Amino acid sequence: MKNKYPCMMATAYIQGGKLAPTLKGFVVFKDVFIGTEVYVHVTGLPTYEPAQEGKAPIGPHGFHIHEFGNCTIDSHENSFKNAGGHWNPNNQPHGNHAGDFPVLFSNNGTSIMSFFTNKFNVKDIIGKSVIIHESPDDYRFQPSGNAGRRLACGVIKCTFPWFS
Repeated sequence: MKNKYPCMMATAYIQGGKLAPTLKGFVVFKDVFIGTEVYVHVTGLPTYEPAQEGKAPIGPHGFHIHEFGNCTIDSHENSFKNAGGHWNPNNQPHGNHAGDFPVLFSNNGTSIMSFFTNKFNVKDIIGKSVIIHESPDDYRFQPSGNAGRRLACGVIKCTFPWFS
């Protein structure tokens, strides 16, 4: 039977992989008048380390919607590769596509943030995933922003499953 009620709120429960096993939290997506409100609360983010000797910095952390809702932890270096690339339904250049989010700043391992986007509604992202990366997004490098390894992942699911 097809759902006759739209999903207007969704949640992704974030869990760290092998590179950040204590990273956890949630992201809530809520339909609002002309787009979507996004609220993030995560703990266990790695301590900031500036770029040095050719290595990328650790933090602030790239934060994106990825194509697939698969948060399988694969190997140490490639955790969450089955989530696919950044979700980019309109084939926009990086820095302007629907899956691009602001970076997460760690405050003693915690980040809490809220923002608005008009690039999608909740129904568009059900079954996709949210990924937190090790390094900041440069919003220029194509197609992924050069945000580094994937630290944590969560599948986006309708918050009210009895309506899905």
